[in-house]
Amino acid sequence: MSIGEGAGTDFATMRGRDYPAIRQFTVFLENRVGQLLEVVRRFEGSKVRICALSISDSAECAFVRFLLSHPEQGREILERAGLALIESDLIGVELPGEPQPLLRVCTALLQAEINIIQAYPILDRPHERPAVALMVDNIEMAQETLAAKGFSMLTEQDLSHES
Repeated sequence: MSIGEGAGTDFATMRGRDYPAIRQFTVFLENRVGQLLEVVRRFEGSKVRICALSISDSAECAFVRFLLSHPEQGREILERAGLALIESDLIGVELPGEPQPLLRVCTALLQAEINIIQAYPILDRPHERPAVALMVDNIEMAQETLAAKGFSMLTEQDLSHES
């Protein structure tokens, strides 16, 4: 049974998934002063907020990963800027209020033999709790596993603050 089945919420989308995921946008930038600012400024004047950000760089280039409050509008803004972009599904997990919350998350995923590919904090805390964005090798199984262990998942609606 996947997350959402029988729960009264239908998560089916045009993208063919039936689980609540958060879209990540990865853009490629030259590793030059001011490049990140140029991208971030593109959201100015829109309702799109950057909810999470991760940067991986080398001497010549950088990959900037964003989670956005309004992904459809965010994608349009990035595409209009002529940026090469990759869209991926991640899960957002609220962390419990305990001394080592990531230990519980990692342990649960290890027990289910699910690999974490990327992880970074979510800056926007919709329920006033710390949260982390995870790219995993089996998103549906990861969500089922974490939900069974009592973790709360974040959705794109949580990030947009629209219920």
